[in-house]
Amino acid sequence: MNPTDVLVVGAGPTGLMLACELAQAGVRCKVLERRTEQPNLTRAFAVHARTLELLDARGLAEDLLERGVPVRQVAPAPGATLDLRKLRTRYPMVLIVPQSGTEHLLEARARELGVEIVRGAEVVGLRQDDRRAVLELAGGRTETASYVVGCDGAHSTVRGLVGIEFAGKQYETHILLADVRVTEPPQDALFAEASNEGVVLMVPFGDGWFRAIAWDRLREQVPLDVPLPMEEMRDAFLRIAGTDFGMSEQRWSSRFLSERRQAARYRAGRVFLAGDSAHVHSPLGGQGMNTGIGDAMNLGWKLAAALHGRGPDGLLDSYERERHRVGAQVLTLTDAFNRLVLGRSAIRRALRNLTLRLALRYGRSRGFLAGRLTGLGIHYPPADRHAHPWTGRRMPDLRCAEGRLYELLRDGRHLLVDSTPSGAVARAAGDAVKVARHEGPGVPGAVLVRPDGYVAWAADRGDLPAEAMAAVTRWCGTPASTHPARP
Repeated sequence: MNPTDVLVVGAGPTGLMLACELAQAGVRCKVLERRTEQPNLTRAFAVHARTLELLDARGLAEDLLERGVPVRQVAPAPGATLDLRKLRTRYPMVLIVPQSGTEHLLEARARELGVEIVRGAEVVGLRQDDRRAVLELAGGRTETASYVVGCDGAHSTVRGLVGIEFAGKQYETHILLADVRVTEPPQDALFAEASNEGVVLMVPFGDGWFRAIAWDRLREQVPLDVPLPMEEMRDAFLRIAGTDFGMSEQRWSSRFLSERRQAARYRAGRVFLAGDSAHVHSPLGGQGMNTGIGDAMNLGWKLAAALHGRGPDGLLDSYERERHRVGAQVLTLTDAFNRLVLGRSAIRRALRNLTLRLALRYGRSRGFLAGRLTGLGIHYPPADRHAHPWTGRRMPDLRCAEGRLYELLRDGRHLLVDSTPSGAVARAAGDAVKVARHEGPGVPGAVLVRPDGYVAWAADRGDLPAEAMAAVTRWCGTPASTHPARP
């Protein structure tokens, strides 16, 4: 028996979220992090509605809300505004919160669940066979587990060691980043302005500091290792937005070159990739950390099911099938934003802006864009083409007799929702699975909800009690194996 079930490489938001999911499911996991200290730098700062729903399903969303600034509307392009308050979710917003705040929250939960986080652990080698994976660390030490998950960023060592191609390109325009204090903060919670000279954004952290971001065509080819003084950032804001908001102090700055790349595969034997190890893209749209947390939520319960000997055949392979498609969609979305905002042809930018403004006028196209941007529209096409239309889709946060649905998911188990008038499905399930009763229109008679808040199975007609129990056995195992525990 391997001493550890899963080794997670990387203690960023993706790795920490995955560790929490595994530990809650009784999986022995360990996080290995190359950095010796937890950084205070903030790369990601946008937490979208679907990510807040996923965190809500583990009781973490409300704590994160206290750390951030909610933004109720966004402008994907000049003159094109998307009102997030109209979203059908408990969290109709994008929450602006430093990545460090998200990491502190997830690390505290991981440690509470008993996860060991080892800092200063640099992976230098990897080998695997049909029973185990072995990581070689700098200094000659090794770690052995049943599975390894690389959550170690865009320059992933794990991805390189298993030889997975990271195909794509670099964007030409360098991005200027700085954390600043201002004497005249913008009135908009999330300020953005574009001109022929570039784009600037001002993002509040809620503690008096702001993240200033600039795509400045005048400075787009300055080498990345050249220091970025506050005067250069002030000049970019003055030329592009007509104001620098009284930048008075700068605590950190950097030049950054974004990329558009995706791993050809998310799995190589006993090794998986998640987060930036699997996909990187333009920061426009704030998708990176959200997609990584979605990866972790999808993979966590599947690894746990495989280790506990339950779940349908091919369950682990479904991680790549489901999340590679989502990663590709995110790359397409962020690349479109990048071309929309930073394209070199002023005529093309104007035409794209006009197209987007027109699209946001109409309900269907507006809903599609909102679903992609917020993650609420993510769904997984079912393997069975005869499956119920709800299969693979995000489960809404229903009010059930036992409580709110996403609160009922907080133990990380599957949830069977019975909406039949007679309650026959709930009676048939007994203690085989967690059950909730829902009364109201618009919901299938029986729905089996996955631990990550997506629908595993649903049905309206037929012998619902018998079919529901068949679905429970397929996805959750026999009643005796639905609550496994690891010492």
